[in-house]
Amino acid sequence: MAWLQKRPNVSNPTSFYTVGLNKTILLVGLGNPGKEYDLTRHNIGFACIDDFVIKTEGMESWIEKKDLKCLLSAGRIGDMRVIAMKPTAYMNLSGDAVQAVTHFYKISTGYVTVIHDELDIDFGQIRLRVGGSSAGHNGVKSVTQHIGEGYGRVRIGVGPKKPAAIKSEDFVLQKFSAEEQAQLPNLMREVNAILSEYLYGAELPHDTRSFLV
Repeated sequence: MAWLQKRPNVSNPTSFYTVGLNKTILLVGLGNPGKEYDLTRHNIGFACIDDFVIKTEGMESWIEKKDLKCLLSAGRIGDMRVIAMKPTAYMNLSGDAVQAVTHFYKISTGYVTVIHDELDIDFGQIRLRVGGSSAGHNGVKSVTQHIGEGYGRVRIGVGPKKPAAIKSEDFVLQKFSAEEQAQLPNLMREVNAILSEYLYGAELPHDTRSFLV
């Protein structure tokens, strides 16, 4: 498991919008806005991108961009401009915000990575890939409708449903169990490692990671 490498400081947080960097990377955490959704399975994308912004040197504090329908943080890592975002609309409208940000900052779909929960994957596993179906995830479906399928995905397992008869939409809106919450620091650490590897390696591997200890 790789750990975060030391990032350069950004003395002027607006300067990297005008310098000629090689590329811009967009990291998107999916979730629903509102305190009532904190620690729910469906909001693990928000939790992971929050953790990344807090722990990554050079990333600025979140600011609300009403015209782009999101909370946004930006920074410079190596020769890349990195933008992190959390849509401020509900999950099924996430694509509106992602499209707005990609258009404003001129980011191609291939440089977008979305972090989200996935019910078809068991808790304890994270699967990485580029493209693929939404697997019924409304946020992913919305993003794909707006920018196409060619973006990276960090798919965080939240399954299986317990009890099996519960509706999927009800299960993912429940908070993580106490046992699962105890593992969340390990999950965050692994996602940070994945994002660090991605940013310094400039590609997202097709891979499966486990974080349970």
